[in-house]
Amino acid sequence: MRQIVAAEQWRAAHERLLTEEKAATRARDALAARRRRMPMLEVTKQYRLRGPAGIVGLPELFDGRRQLIVYRHMLQPGDPDPCSGCSMFADNIGHLAHLHARDTSLVLVSAAPFDEIERFRTRMGWELPWYSAAGSDFEADFDVADGFGLNVFLREGERIFRTYFTSGRGVEAVGSTWTLLDLTPLGRQETWEDAPEGTPQTPPYEWWRLHDEYE
Repeated sequence: MRQIVAAEQWRAAHERLLTEEKAATRARDALAARRRRMPMLEVTKQYRLRGPAGIVGLPELFDGRRQLIVYRHMLQPGDPDPCSGCSMFADNIGHLAHLHARDTSLVLVSAAPFDEIERFRTRMGWELPWYSAAGSDFEADFDVADGFGLNVFLREGERIFRTYFTSGRGVEAVGSTWTLLDLTPLGRQETWEDAPEGTPQTPPYEWWRLHDEYE
């Protein structure tokens, strides 16, 4: 049973916990800084995925942006019971305009055919870009053939690199614009961040807009 205390005791307990929480925040920042310095793996294989415009390759998923986050939703062909965990993750993704403002695209991929994806996407009320990887090696090559997971890619000119992957409980902590950007090689691109030389950065807060106010 939780203890009931007077106000001064509650505040003292809160201060002790806050000290630990701030230490955890600094530790996460340090971890994100190390993630931004992860070595990269060049992706040279061609992939065929089906989306609203027909068959596309991995470069098209970037939609002209420099970074790409790909979440594998476990929707299967003829799925009678779509994954509730994957769907909770999708429900928690914010407006993509904020990621786009940081040169980052986000898409979902699944093994289900595109027409089934579209029906389920409409049912859920999602506007997230979602592609079918049916018949492609994409899911197997990026460690998501047997489950859910999140991959991050960076585009440098015509070259594409895989920079990060997480699955399991590693996905639970992400979903907001900030936590998603923390997984990317460019990060939040704010001046306070410890990032590799050459990373574009602007002051925090100043780039934030209402989602319909970005250029």
